[in-house]
Amino acid sequence: MSAVAIPGDPPGGRRALAVWGTGVSVYFVAVIFRTSLGVAGLDAADRFHVNASALSTFSILQLLVYAGMQIPVGLLVDRLGTKKVLALGAVLFTAGQLGFAFSPTYGTALASRALLGCGDALTFISVLRLGSRWFPARRGPLVAQFAGLVGMAGNLVSTLVLARLLHGIGWTAAFAGSAAAGAVVLVLVLLFLKDHPEGHEPEPLPHQGAAYVRRQIAASWREPGTRLGLWVHFTTQFPAMVFLLLWGLPFLVEAQGLSRAVAGELLTLVVLSNMLVGLVYGQIVARHHGARLPLALGTVGTTAALWAATLAYPGPHAPMWLLIVLCTVLGACGPASMIGFDFARPANPPERQGTASGITNMGGFVASMTTLFAIGVLLDATGDDYSLAFSVVFLLQAVGVSQILRLRRQAARRERERLVASRVETVHVPV
Repeated sequence: MSAVAIPGDPPGGRRALAVWGTGVSVYFVAVIFRTSLGVAGLDAADRFHVNASALSTFSILQLLVYAGMQIPVGLLVDRLGTKKVLALGAVLFTAGQLGFAFSPTYGTALASRALLGCGDALTFISVLRLGSRWFPARRGPLVAQFAGLVGMAGNLVSTLVLARLLHGIGWTAAFAGSAAAGAVVLVLVLLFLKDHPEGHEPEPLPHQGAAYVRRQIAASWREPGTRLGLWVHFTTQFPAMVFLLLWGLPFLVEAQGLSRAVAGELLTLVVLSNMLVGLVYGQIVARHHGARLPLALGTVGTTAALWAATLAYPGPHAPMWLLIVLCTVLGACGPASMIGFDFARPANPPERQGTASGITNMGGFVASMTTLFAIGVLLDATGDDYSLAFSVVFLLQAVGVSQILRLRRQAARRERERLVASRVETVHVPV
């Protein structure tokens, strides 16, 4: 199914790329801060004298705030525009990173991660909205995948640079120094970012209070494409997110007997694979919308098979070749999760794009939060049995796949109806 030109589509071009690049730089820094705990998990456990369950609470709270903010953020973006929301996000996640650097106790560190999660939550939906305002609709899948790719580049910086700083100059200097990047992107947003190109101003939305909010959420949720997007995001994103955000390094070091250096290289492989697969998935989906569901379900199935092979390997440790393949396939989880937005986007009109994207984006983070908590509890309950703890991945994948299969036909039918209506509208546009 090829994309259809929409009357009034923004032209794209160099100006669009520059403005979008400014917005996506905020997301880049937010991901660095979000994933910084992934390379500092063992250090955080020593610094704050906490066990696995308490350590997982850092990421769970951060993701709880992030997931809980998605619908409000979507409404804010629809109401206020991207510039104001991105600027606020930069202020909050920079303050959270600074607070984490200087936190003397576990409680203050938790509060700092919550603040960071709040700021982080304001970024990605804003970047998606910025892309839809500055680029033609047919470029939507590719622009979204590029945004995810830039986010993974932030993860790469966290894995390679922040990890070295942490063990070179210490906790406080590493986290406080990295916070300077937040101040830089805030200045860039204030100086250079613009919500939309000239001549493409959206229709003003009258303020209608709580009734308007309820209608926006209800209308977005009624669309099966929005719900399908949420479940695709839920099912695909969390295995890699959990691995990179907290439990990957402990799993590779404590369960697989690797050194921190080798474990760090495998985490880097996940990020590099994500970036490469993101380019491939973006091109495929932009050209062939019918490939969306096979790509998503194929990624889920391959991920499940490799986790099963790794956890059930008959020996004290899985062989290196299997861990390399696992990490390479985990890299496809992020790009597959972006396909969720390609179901929600065509299901909703422009004035609901932020709200629908917020609903979709909740999926993977709710799954990640649930899995992070379950793994921490199971590790404490079983004496660090990583094979049993990581088996929770299969349960959440099964739940997600069942919902995807339930919604796929209804979403496809509604999308075909919208496509026909769009073609009719295009034919009748005055020349």
